[in-house]
Amino acid sequence: MDESRLRERLADLTLEEKVHLLTGDGFWTLRPIPRIGLRGLVMSDGPSGVRGTTWDERHTSLLFPNPTALAATWDPALAERIGRLNGAQARDKGVHVQLAPTINLHRTPLGGRHFENFSEDPLLTARVGAAFVKGVQSAGVAATVKHFVGNDSETARMSYDARIGEEALDELYLRPFEEAVKAGAWAVMAAYNKVNGTSMTENRELLTGVLKERWGFDGVVVSDWTAIRSTEESAGAGMDVEMPGLPTSPWRDRLVEAVRAGRVAEELIDDKVLRVLRLAARVGALDGFPDPPPVTTPSDARAQLREAAAQAAVLLRNENGALPLNAPRRLAVIGPNAVRFSAQGGGSAHVNPDRVVTPVDGLRRALGDGTELIVRPGVYPHPRLAPLPLALTTEPETGERGVRLDFFDAGGTLIESQHRKAAHFVFLGGIPSGTARIVARTSMTPAEDGVHTFAIAGAGEYELRVAETRAAVTLTPDHGDPVEALLRPPEHRVEVDLKAGAPVPVELRYTPAPRSFGAAFGIGYHEPRPAEDDALAAAVAAARDADAAVVVVGTNDDVESEGFDRTSLALPGRQDELVSAVAAANPRTVVVVNAGAPVLMPWRDEVAAVLWAWLPGQEGGDAVADVLIGAAEPGGRLPTTFPASHDGVLSPVPAEDGTLDYAEGTAIGYRHYTSAQVAYPFGHGLGYTTWEYESLTVSGGVAEVTVHNTGSRAGREVVQCYAFAGGTVRLAGSAVAEAAPGDSVTVRITLDERLPVPCALRAGRSVTDLRTGTTRTDIG
Repeated sequence: MDESRLRERLADLTLEEKVHLLTGDGFWTLRPIPRIGLRGLVMSDGPSGVRGTTWDERHTSLLFPNPTALAATWDPALAERIGRLNGAQARDKGVHVQLAPTINLHRTPLGGRHFENFSEDPLLTARVGAAFVKGVQSAGVAATVKHFVGNDSETARMSYDARIGEEALDELYLRPFEEAVKAGAWAVMAAYNKVNGTSMTENRELLTGVLKERWGFDGVVVSDWTAIRSTEESAGAGMDVEMPGLPTSPWRDRLVEAVRAGRVAEELIDDKVLRVLRLAARVGALDGFPDPPPVTTPSDARAQLREAAAQAAVLLRNENGALPLNAPRRLAVIGPNAVRFSAQGGGSAHVNPDRVVTPVDGLRRALGDGTELIVRPGVYPHPRLAPLPLALTTEPETGERGVRLDFFDAGGTLIESQHRKAAHFVFLGGIPSGTARIVARTSMTPAEDGVHTFAIAGAGEYELRVAETRAAVTLTPDHGDPVEALLRPPEHRVEVDLKAGAPVPVELRYTPAPRSFGAAFGIGYHEPRPAEDDALAAAVAAARDADAAVVVVGTNDDVESEGFDRTSLALPGRQDELVSAVAAANPRTVVVVNAGAPVLMPWRDEVAAVLWAWLPGQEGGDAVADVLIGAAEPGGRLPTTFPASHDGVLSPVPAEDGTLDYAEGTAIGYRHYTSAQVAYPFGHGLGYTTWEYESLTVSGGVAEVTVHNTGSRAGREVVQCYAFAGGTVRLAGSAVAEAAPGDSVTVRITLDERLPVPCALRAGRSVTDLRTGTTRTDIG
């Protein structure tokens, strides 16, 4: 980077131009300055794919397996490839800065964004996260590591004060960020919360003292959206860019005035502008600097997602070779997540894929006509209705599937009309200027007679019309987080008796609130359905008559999402009851858990097999089928501890005074639990072959471990090294071994440079109680 040329551009700017460059020019952009050759920088969420600047089903994106699933591969090389695929998506969408990866730790499994983070272990998080950063930036797109720092809970996330001791802060929570900076990250996002009494956007000790001075970070520190709430304090602390900056800003004109009054030094402003110009040069948005090499989404992108999802799947239990499935003649596929699959969690990480493959889809393709699939939901745990299915709709203007969205001004004049292939809409900006009312309308043809349930979903004033039924309601969120109001708005249900095959008009009228943060609204729906007791009984009967049963249970984006923490680790609704009942009816019951964060599994010893599928992205159903039939190895190992109960689980909820005390110090995850509190330990995962550990040697900070595939098929083993010293244990390193039947392979593991000396080193697969060193499998 030719810094002198950057300084020449800086010298051409007025104070107003410099300061205004540091505040968002729109929800996702920084302003261009054409006379110095600076194009507008474009940002986008997120960790599960690159959504772009609109939340719109017409602009689809690849939906990746959730970040915890990526960490479950324990494979930095794969993380780098997935990062590059993210970068390619960003380049195709004209995005310069991707707001990912999220590298906060799994302090507690109750954390609402647990699924969006990698691991409870700082070393595993650091290595996977740094590799992801390298991959994104190899495509000429800036990775933004977030949320710096201590942003491990969602309850009162805008204000809570994380009280973290120096040792825990340095050893655990800062470690992944430091490694990402060493890997060359071009951007870091400052969090909403406070750390040790000071808001992160005003925390000079961490932003300037640690990030910029100690670590030598030369990139841009961008705020989380609306996280900057002061002028001089945040500017002086080390913040560089305020987002989104509209409609009001504590920077912009206030910061100009603060500089003119001498309260903020202009040299500080110049440093911030240089960082923005440096970022623009790196991503090809500054004339006179080389553009990144051309990159585009490859033709095999879907195959890559499918492979990654299968490699992330963790086989937790497999009794008597229940898996792989042996071509059953009649297979019962049961469970709410079999029919309403959770491919992703909720929140700003959400993207709109062009398709989502469900486990039912995948199993039908994988097993073919030789297997009869009987599909039953069993129970209804979802607290909110799914959007009205497009298959039942006819857009009134075009006759195609979909919904017509009309925007009217206060006088009733039509401003704009859109054909949409969705029944739920999110606007972060983008509503036509002058809009006073939005009307969503379609024709819906019921598939069966009976009472059909519709829902108004959103905050604000609404009127729903279905056939001759009318319902007017004003819905108000019961929480103050504007993001949660967008992503989990209130719902009002309406029941309508309809006849199969007879089209009826459906219309939702919405009056947007003036000066709102954004808008989210839609039409929910479910068809007539039996009582839950009857649905559960039908599922059990189907299992009893089948050769095997696959029960797909899990969470959904009403449970795992940005904006709120979980209050329980239990599966929602009566899913535990369903699993136990099916297992009692069929001894060949395989449970697939479709969740991003741990859940309690009180039935885990009652079933033949448990496969943890995560929130596996758009190709997840095919990946699950691949693993179930043995076309792919379940390659994942747990990157986080799965507790057996709520006993010992740390709370994500701040005290009444707003403080969240990290009193456990460095004892989180496997360093925290006793063996009696653990259902499945950190690092655990089975496969479809067996392994023998033959040797372990250590030299020059590298461990060499030889493993032998003693089974009858090729397999994948994650070799893990742990260091034991002074009564404590920590992950020292890991590597992936792949071998054909009967073959041995030696892997080289770069050990953590921060290991305590002296220490004892052990290599193996999974450890039951890492603090005592007792093991579940043999260790070399």
